[in-house]
Amino acid sequence: MRAFLFLPFLLFATALPALARAQTARPTLQDPAAVVAQAEALLQDRAASWPGRAIISVEPPRIVNQPACERMETFLAGSGLQPRTPVGVRCLAPQPWTIYVQASVQILGTYFVANRLIRRDEVLSLDDLDTREGDLLRNRRLIGDPAHIVGWITTRRIRAGSPIESSALRDPNAIQRGQQVRTVARGVGFVATSEGQALESGGPGAQIQVRTRGGQIITGTVIDAHTVQVMM
Repeated sequence: MRAFLFLPFLLFATALPALARAQTARPTLQDPAAVVAQAEALLQDRAASWPGRAIISVEPPRIVNQPACERMETFLAGSGLQPRTPVGVRCLAPQPWTIYVQASVQILGTYFVANRLIRRDEVLSLDDLDTREGDLLRNRRLIGDPAHIVGWITTRRIRAGSPIESSALRDPNAIQRGQQVRTVARGVGFVATSEGQALESGGPGAQIQVRTRGGQIITGTVIDAHTVQVMM
């Protein structure tokens, strides 16, 4: 009888080393904080090109069975930096896996507003502007660089206190559709100038079509507000 009662204890004691080995062999799971840190580093790097202060919050991932990673890489899962940006985190070694985390991104910076009623076709100066602070990422049309405002020409009326948006301005060196322009044709050993009418609008460096005085349609590169260069 005693031997019969002792048998379960003997079997349990024999199984203990095997259980211990199984627990020891179980891999350590990935630390969520390390994933968050990798995602934050990528977003900070992408936000560095913006003229403002980045505020980034990454939601910790739910780690289920991802083993601890020694080599990780990160990538944006969406189309560039957004107010809600998904970030992919990929483990390269020792065991590959990929998870995604959601991040909230703000870029607080200074932008310009009109300090008076500004009418169409006015050339702007610093005297026409006041500053405000806001999230530049959420409204990409806001302008925080005065070089993109001062000297530019308004394309519509802007009320006092309204933000100066890129869609309301045109480059003073841009050509407008319907405008008379000078064409400069360059080839090997010659330069020929003529006149024509711009069939498209475009800033310096843009390719636009021009109708010549003879009715021919040519394509050239905008040089300034009056000149289109045609390479022969």
